[in-house]
Amino acid sequence: MHQPVLLHEIIQLLDVQKEDTVVDGTLNGGGHAKEILQGLGPGGTFIGIETDKRILETTKKEMPNPSDARTHFVHANYRDARAIMHKLGVTYADAILLDLGFSSHQIQDPSRGFSFQHDGPLDMRYNQSQGDPAYVTINELSEKELADIMFAYGEERQSRKIAKAIVEHRKKERIIRTGQLKKIIGDVLGTKPWGKIHPATRAFQALRIYVNDELGNLAHFLETVPSLLAPGGRCAIISFHSLEDRMVKQSFRNFKKEGVIELLTKKPITPTVEESTANPRSRSAKLRGVKKNDSH
Repeated sequence: MHQPVLLHEIIQLLDVQKEDTVVDGTLNGGGHAKEILQGLGPGGTFIGIETDKRILETTKKEMPNPSDARTHFVHANYRDARAIMHKLGVTYADAILLDLGFSSHQIQDPSRGFSFQHDGPLDMRYNQSQGDPAYVTINELSEKELADIMFAYGEERQSRKIAKAIVEHRKKERIIRTGQLKKIIGDVLGTKPWGKIHPATRAFQALRIYVNDELGNLAHFLETVPSLLAPGGRCAIISFHSLEDRMVKQSFRNFKKEGVIELLTKKPITPTVEESTANPRSRSAKLRGVKKNDSH
C-alpha cells in the first residue's frame, strides 16, 4: 500500500476551496488526490498527471467518484503542466502539488529495476515508453561519465572506484540486471555492516535521476510556477533528497525577491516522529510551499 507523505500538512498548506482548480503533477497512488477531491465541489476541477502508465491506470480505478468535480487523468510528465492545462482549457491553477518521491509499487516490482533489494532487469524508467533503460547507460557511457553521474546525482564519494569496476566488469559481460550492479558496488565498497543506508543506495539513486532526467524536469517546472498559478494560488512541493530541495528552495527564494510570491514555509516542513516511524520512507521528506501574490 502506497502511503501519502505529509498528507495533513499538504491539505493545510494548499487550503483547497470547493470551486478551485487543482493540479496534482505526480498523481502516484492517489493518496493526496483522494483527500483533495473530497474538498472539491461541482465547480471544482482536478487534473492528475502521472508519468508511469501502469500506476496511472491502477490509480484511476481506485479513485473514488468525486463530488461532481471535473476530473482529468493525464499520462504525461509534470514538466508539461502548462501545455496540459492549455489543452484542457484551463488558464490558471489555484493549487499545485508535486510529490517527488517514487512509488512503493515501483520499488516492490522487481521488473521495474528501481531497487537493489530484488534482482530484476536494470530499467529504472518511470515512463517505459520513453528514453533508454538504465542498462544502456551502464553499458555504453564512459568511465568518467559514469563517475560524474554518481558523484553529481548520488553524492557518492567512491564514484570513480565504482565506475572503474563497472567498466572492468562489462568487458566480461553486459550488466543488465540490478543484482549484477549491486554485487559490483558491494565488491568495491565492501560488505561490512553499514549505517542507515546500503552501499548501493547512492549509485542507484544517481542512475534513476539520470535516466529519468529528474532534475531537468524539476528545473523546467520551477521556472513555470508563477505562470501556472492564479493570483493567490498555492504550490506545494515535497522533495526527498538534498539536490531537489536545494533547487526548490533557491527557485522559491528568487521568486520572492522578485515580489512574485510569498513563502508559506520559511523552513521546510518535515514528517513528525510518528509518521517517520509508521512510514520509514517519509523520513527524508521536506515540504516547501508558496503563494502567488494577488498583484501578479
